[in-house]
Amino acid sequence: MIALLTGATGFTEHRPPPRPRPPDGPLAWAGYDAARRRAAARTGEEESVVYGTGSVGGRACVLLSFEFGFLGGSLGGATGDRLTAAYELALTRRLPLLALVATGGSRMQEGMVALTQLQRVAAASVRLRAAGIPQIAVVRDPTTGGGWATVGAGADVVLALPGAQIGFAGSRVRPPDADPYAYSAEGQFAAGQVDAVVPPGDLATTVAHWLHALGPHETLPAAPVPRALPPAGEPSGPEAADADTEGPAGTEPTVARAEGPAGAGSGSLLPATGREAVARARDPRRPRAEAYLADCFPVRLPLHGDRSGGTDPGLLTGFGLRADGRPVAYVAQCGTPTRPAGYRAAARTIRLADRLGVPVLTLVDTPGAANDAEAERAGAGAAIADAFAAIAAAQVPVTTLVIGEGGSGGALALAAPDNTHVTADSYFSVIAPELAAAILKRAPSETGATADQLRLRPQDLVELGIARSIVT
Repeated sequence: MIALLTGATGFTEHRPPPRPRPPDGPLAWAGYDAARRRAAARTGEEESVVYGTGSVGGRACVLLSFEFGFLGGSLGGATGDRLTAAYELALTRRLPLLALVATGGSRMQEGMVALTQLQRVAAASVRLRAAGIPQIAVVRDPTTGGGWATVGAGADVVLALPGAQIGFAGSRVRPPDADPYAYSAEGQFAAGQVDAVVPPGDLATTVAHWLHALGPHETLPAAPVPRALPPAGEPSGPEAADADTEGPAGTEPTVARAEGPAGAGSGSLLPATGREAVARARDPRRPRAEAYLADCFPVRLPLHGDRSGGTDPGLLTGFGLRADGRPVAYVAQCGTPTRPAGYRAAARTIRLADRLGVPVLTLVDTPGAANDAEAERAGAGAAIADAFAAIAAAQVPVTTLVIGEGGSGGALALAAPDNTHVTADSYFSVIAPELAAAILKRAPSETGATADQLRLRPQDLVELGIARSIVT
């Protein structure tokens, strides 16, 4: 597996200082030394983990790889020595850590001595995290037990090989009626525990992109405000450019003119009324998050799930590489009510970017947070609070573009307080006009007038100091 990733650049193995071991290990387990000798003869390795330095796609890193053929890739005391030495090497050299994991968990023949290696690994991982050094795990078949719960699931980014068995419970300790899909790479992806399932042929390129995106980096500039895009079916790029449109992505946005009623394809014209602003934001022809992300990033590396068993298909998160190669973390709402898992995934992405010094771009487009009973049971309030806190605590620059509906706190939770911009086909409101009318006990026929009173148009938001500019 190491050779698949490093190719001709090779791999330089490191080894920790040897430690004396009592015969048959700390528990004097009869036959343990003989089992180790057989494993060494079969695999050519002295332990279940090898580590060292290498390069993937031109990006230097520290690699550690489990050898499953050596006692099932299990963790014992000597394994813990190697794992912690690998983390320390990454810390000392300030290189990202790439872990290739295939393990059955703790080694039975070393009992609690083996189990406590998980604490050593967790502490080493925390030190690396505090230093702003990224950790990537590639989980192979099988990855179970404490190895999954530390080196695997504890990484910043988790990639899995197709069909790999992944789970805390190994195949021999699960309930007899357990659903095998839940313990597969694909099942863990569906549950938001794995960021991507990557075929072996794509692994080297994917890992190289992730190493480039995560750094470490020198100080990076703020993400540029995306350019406005035309509605679906209308031309973009040079053929659509005129005096009132923005240039290439990343240039300064232009401010639109207010010239009376306009539709979704109105170019630089701004909505004359609040109700028109809402209608334009809800127009199905309006460009959505996918279009903006594709325009901003030639390479996108999705982060998937909230790491708590949930996913939200209406919220996209990950890291993108701009045309100039600079990375930006993105959080993008897709026009649907955002669910608690979406806010937790957003907070996870923002905090990771902040720790690694990568700027953040958020695209706001939601009628509001999901308000059904299931969302409440899933912790909607706490999840929204966590997203607010992640934005508030971020030390890296956060750039926000409202590209459609800005529905109440569910939208505001992902907006930068001092760097929010809006498109001409967007609105931002304390609450949707229909709901505002209901709260005020007004007739449905008064919804339009209520929208006007809320001052939710793009130009209103600039005048009120909520938005810095209108991009057109």
